[in-house]
Amino acid sequence: MKAYPLQFKPVLKQTIWGGRLLGERLRKPIGEESDYAESWEVVDHGIDQSVVTSGHLEGKTLKELLTDHNEWLMGEAAQDHFPLLLKYLDCNRVLSVQVHPTDEYGATMPVPDLGKTEAWYIVDAKPGSVIYAGLKSGVDAEELRSAVEEGRAEEVLHQFEAQPGDCVFIPAGTVHAIGAGLLVAEIQQSSDTTFRLYDWNRVDANGNGRELHIEQSIEVTDFERGPVAPLRADPETEGWQTLVECDKFRLRAISNGTGTVGGDNRFHIITIPQGEATLVTESERLPLTPGTSVLLPAAHDVATIELAADTIVLTMT
Repeated sequence: MKAYPLQFKPVLKQTIWGGRLLGERLRKPIGEESDYAESWEVVDHGIDQSVVTSGHLEGKTLKELLTDHNEWLMGEAAQDHFPLLLKYLDCNRVLSVQVHPTDEYGATMPVPDLGKTEAWYIVDAKPGSVIYAGLKSGVDAEELRSAVEEGRAEEVLHQFEAQPGDCVFIPAGTVHAIGAGLLVAEIQQSSDTTFRLYDWNRVDANGNGRELHIEQSIEVTDFERGPVAPLRADPETEGWQTLVECDKFRLRAISNGTGTVGGDNRFHIITIPQGEATLVTESERLPLTPGTSVLLPAAHDVATIELAADTIVLTMT
């Protein structure tokens, strides 16, 4: 079967911390509400499924592609589930302080799931917007528990002012939160395992706070990790630059010149958070505009990405 770039219908999620940037900046098909928080671009997780929107596989879910065309899609990474999830986040309000478990811990849960290692790419940031990534040096379980119970968790969290182009790597076990005023591209393991440690003392209209998982959060926190610093690509460098490489995924960025992708018997997720580009294959020239995401099957030949000025393209595998 001939391979071609797969595009999907986004899976949209609404929560209390969302806004309208997914539609206004990334052209997602949002409604009239002002709480659109997440656009899941490539996903195979339970009932949340990406559905192909073009070509001879139109209407197929990612799970169906894995079942019917596994080697074609996955190549050397063949398995019965798609291991990564790409999403965009509109963080109109601060997110809860969270921590995700490892794969080993996730497998022991009542409903087993993968752990979650993730990375964020900051697409846009309002002045003063903050990222919370890791604990301050020396914070232990007792100090963390006390800070949470006393409503002062911010005192023990490492934080920095976010800038567009920052990349933040959050391995499983890292306490973290995304502050208000940020538009983020997130690549993660395909998991929905989250323990909420602290929610900024927020309550709903009935005076009720969201459920917290304090003991589980502390149990899975890696207290040896400490503060997490942002990573950045060099804007003057041509070609691909690796931002994150770990045992779960590799995240690369390109902002200058042209780059090639595919032809290596591995799947590649491509997304464009900013600018305009063209994905050139043997049979087509596919325009890439802000918010466009594409999955290149492992069976696809080498493709070329041509970038316009002031453009960022990310690829994940």
